[in-house]
Amino acid sequence: MTNSDTAPPKGLDALDAESQGILQRVFGYREFRGLQHDVISHVNAGGNCLVLMPTGGGKSLCFQIPSLVRPGLGIVVSPLIALMQDQVSTLKELGVRAAMLNSNVTSEDAAATYRALRDNSLDLLYLAPERLMLSETLTLLSNLKIGLIAIDEAHCVSQWGHDFRPEYLQLSILATQFPDVPRIALTATADEITRKEIVEKLSLQSGRVFVSNFDRPNIRYQIALKDDPRKQLRAFLASQPTGDAGIIYCLSRKKVDETAAWLRKEGFNALAYHAGMNGADRARNQSTFINEEGVIIVATIAFGMGIDKPNVRFVAHLDLPKSIESYYQETGRAGRDGLPATAWMVYGMGDLVSLRSMMAQSDASEQQKKIEQAKLNALLGLCETTQCRRQVLLRYFGETPPSRCENCDTCLVVVKRWDGTIAAQKALSTVFRTGQRFGAGYLCMILRGETDERVARFGHDQLSVFGIGKDLNDKQWLSVLRQLVAAGYLNVDVAGYGGLMFTDKSKEALKGSTQIFFRDDPTLLIPSKEKGRSKNTRVRVANYGADTEIVTRLKELRLKLAKEQRIPPYIIFHDSTLVEMAKAKPKTLADMREISGVGDAKLARYGEQFLAVFSDSSSPTPDRTMDRGPLVRTIAR
Repeated sequence: MTNSDTAPPKGLDALDAESQGILQRVFGYREFRGLQHDVISHVNAGGNCLVLMPTGGGKSLCFQIPSLVRPGLGIVVSPLIALMQDQVSTLKELGVRAAMLNSNVTSEDAAATYRALRDNSLDLLYLAPERLMLSETLTLLSNLKIGLIAIDEAHCVSQWGHDFRPEYLQLSILATQFPDVPRIALTATADEITRKEIVEKLSLQSGRVFVSNFDRPNIRYQIALKDDPRKQLRAFLASQPTGDAGIIYCLSRKKVDETAAWLRKEGFNALAYHAGMNGADRARNQSTFINEEGVIIVATIAFGMGIDKPNVRFVAHLDLPKSIESYYQETGRAGRDGLPATAWMVYGMGDLVSLRSMMAQSDASEQQKKIEQAKLNALLGLCETTQCRRQVLLRYFGETPPSRCENCDTCLVVVKRWDGTIAAQKALSTVFRTGQRFGAGYLCMILRGETDERVARFGHDQLSVFGIGKDLNDKQWLSVLRQLVAAGYLNVDVAGYGGLMFTDKSKEALKGSTQIFFRDDPTLLIPSKEKGRSKNTRVRVANYGADTEIVTRLKELRLKLAKEQRIPPYIIFHDSTLVEMAKAKPKTLADMREISGVGDAKLARYGEQFLAVFSDSSSPTPDRTMDRGPLVRTIAR
C-alpha cells in the first residue's frame, strides 16, 4: 500500500485529499475527530510534533495514515507487545501491510519480516525500543526509505512520568540517525513537566505540540469513601448490564488474587493478572479478556497499557492510584468506542498511608519524591471535591471545563458540606496532645472517650481532649482526619508507624483563624435516581437504543468469525459499529458501506455475512449496484 518512492512529490492539498480517502476507504470513517486532521497534515508535510490525545481519541490514526500517504516505511516504536499485536492484527484486517519485531516474534516470522523490509513490501513496522536500537536493525533501516517515525507512549521517556522506561532514553539517537524523517511522539497523559522532558529527550524543540481536549464525556466518574469495599463493589457491578467487560485495579497482588476468587464465587467471570503470576497463566488470562465477551480482569497496574479492547464498559479502583495521570490513563481504558462507560473508585485513609510509605521508601531522588507527593495531593483533591469531578480533572490538565458535566456523582447527587472548623480544632488538639505519633483509629478512640489497654497505659484517658468528640461517631471522625490529611493540615509519618503529625498549616487551623469545610461522605456510591440509568433501563443502556435481539445476533456472528480467525472480536467490528448497524438495518452493501467503521476491506470480507442478519433468508442477494472488483484493488496495491 506504500506510495511509490519514484512518484513526484505532492502538494499539501493532494496529501490531505489522499488522507481523507484512506480514512474512508481503509478505516471506514467519514470524518476526522478533534486534532487528527491538523496532526496528520503537519506530519504529511514533514513536520515533527508531540501529540497529547486521550485514550480512545484516535492517536494511532495520526501516524498510521501518514505512513500510508508518505513515501517509504512507517516505523512505530512501542514498549507494549500487546499493543503491537493488537494494532498489527487490526491493520492486516484492513488490508494494510503491517508487521512487528519484538521478543515474542518467532524466528520464522522475524525472518519473513526482514525479507519484506528488503523487498519494500511493508507499510508499517512496529518495533520494541530494544529491537530498534540493535546495530543490525539501525543498519537495515538506514538503507531503507523511511516515511516517518512514531514514538508511542512517549511519556515513558520522562523520569517524572507515571511509567518511566530507561530504554526510551536511547531513542534520542533517532534525531541524528534519521535527521530528515519526521518524528511524531504520542501519549495520552503528560503534565507540563513531563511534556517538556519529552520534547527535550526526543529533540522535538523545533516541532509543534498538539494538545487535544482531555475530556472523555462518555465516562461517568464515581468516587466514594471505603466503607465495605466488597459490598460496594458488588452493588456497583449489580448496577451494570449483565455481560459487560471491565477492569478492577488493586494495589497488591494478594488483593488481586483474593478479589478475583471472591468475584468468581459471586458468579462473575473474573480472572486475575499481576506480575507475580506464572507467565503462561498471565498471558492466558489476558488473552481470554481480549478475545472473549463479558470477562472481568482483576489486576495490579501491571495490566492495561497496550490493551486496545474498545468495549471495556467500566474500570473500577479498589485502591487509590498514585496520581491523576495514572487515574486518567487507567480509567481511560473504559469506553474507548465512545459508548457510555463508568470509572468507579473507593478509597480510604489506609490508601494514603500505603502510597506515602511506598514513596518514602523508594530509591527516587528527594526532588522526584516531592513531585510524586504533589501529584498524590492533586488526586486527593479530586477525591475530596464537592465540585464537578470533570472540572477538577480537566483543570489539572490545563483545560477550561464546562460549568457542570452532569455525568459524575457530584453532579448527579448534590454533595453536602458542613462547617468543620470546630471539629478540626478538636482533632488537631488531640493529635498534638497525644504526641503526634498515633494513627487515625486510636485518635478516634480518644476523641470519642473510649478506652482500652493502650489508652490506660499511655494515660491518655486523663487528657483534656479525652471524650471531647462524642458529638460525632467513629466514621465521621475518620472522615474528618482523612480530609485534614488531604487538605494538608496533617501529614502521615511514613517513616514510623503511620501516625498523624502537624504540618505548617496546622497551627493556623488550630487557632480557628481559617474556616474549614468538610465533605459529607455519602453512604452509597450508586445514586438511586441517576439521570439516564435505572434498573428498568439496563437492557436499553446496554444496546444504546438499538434492537437488543439484532445486536445480540450481530455479536454472536462477530464472535464466531473471530474464533475462526483467532483474533479479538473487536478487530472485526467495534460494538459502536454493530450498534449503528442495528439502528440503520442496512439492506445492501452500499448501505453497509455508510456505517462508521466499515472500510472497503471489511466490507468485502464481512459485508454479506452481516447483511444476512437483517435478511429473512440466510444468504442475502448480492448487491449488484456496487462494483465489487475495486474494493480489494484499492487496498492491496
